[in-house]
Amino acid sequence: MVGWIPSFNDPNQSQKIVDVRMAVDSLDCGQPQHPQALVIQRELRWFELYSESAGVRNQDVIRIIKPMQETVSEFAARTRDRDASKIYCDLKKRAMQEQAARAAGVILGRF
Repeated sequence: MVGWIPSFNDPNQSQKIVDVRMAVDSLDCGQPQHPQALVIQRELRWFELYSESAGVRNQDVIRIIKPMQETVSEFAARTRDRDASKIYCDLKKRAMQEQAARAAGVILGRF
């Protein structure tokens, strides 16, 4: 039940979710894709570890980023050996942009 109790505003989480949005927004499907996917994964992993370290009350925000972690993990796996098609990359980018925007709205909207 604790995971459903909203956590309070945290400036570090707020900054990091904006960093995640920036990394997703900066994704250039015309450039090597895997290194860019790793940057997004790393930003999300920092957010997850920080939130876990901040305590059990942060389970709500960890749950919010899980779909984006899954999306970027699929993208990173797909681009490990070679770039994906531009269409696939654009679709994944759009999905991550929507996920990041929703997560940021929730995280930045806390008080």
